[in-house]
Amino acid sequence: MALTDHNDVFIGSTGDGHTFVVLNRPIRNAARCLTAAGFTAREHQGRTLYLLPPEAAPDAHERAGVAAYGLMAHTLDLVDLAWTTRQHGVDAPTERPEVAIRFADGTVTATTTTDSAHAIQLQHGFAPAGAEGQYELPPGSGERDTLSAVVRTEAHLYTDGLSVRIDLGLATVQDIPPARPRPGAALTPPSPAQAKRRSH
Repeated sequence: MALTDHNDVFIGSTGDGHTFVVLNRPIRNAARCLTAAGFTAREHQGRTLYLLPPEAAPDAHERAGVAAYGLMAHTLDLVDLAWTTRQHGVDAPTERPEVAIRFADGTVTATTTTDSAHAIQLQHGFAPAGAEGQYELPPGSGERDTLSAVVRTEAHLYTDGLSVRIDLGLATVQDIPPARPRPGAALTPPSPAQAKRRSH
């Protein structure tokens, strides 16, 4: 299962600045809600993605907020790890954050430029990793637990007034994982008796 597949709604950003929404179950009026907020539907490897292009980044915070508000009328299982939707004062989301969290090759690392983030990182399961200001979530945690730890850490840092950027390891929209196979989606061949009946 991919990082994007654990929640009903996953909002993320690619490295090149696209904001995307993945729906992992049918949600009533979701397409209308997302397109009304300015997202464009695009088919991608067996799933529909809803996208805002990089040039919409200045409005991504507001547009994603409108969409999330509409979706939360139907589900509270929503995760937003999009760096493009973060507004910290008047700072643009592309400016250097105080904490950078990165998913890469099955590991999650964090780099901080401020001492005030140290206790928060430790509180949510990150451990010092080598150089000062470098942290890592212990390997071996399940993907859902890792995702949950990152969500809690990011929320805590943001609440304390620290800017955070999360790199999901997705450089472009093409890197977003394909849809996960649905149970029972595989076709089963007919039994010999059924095949015989059909041949008559």
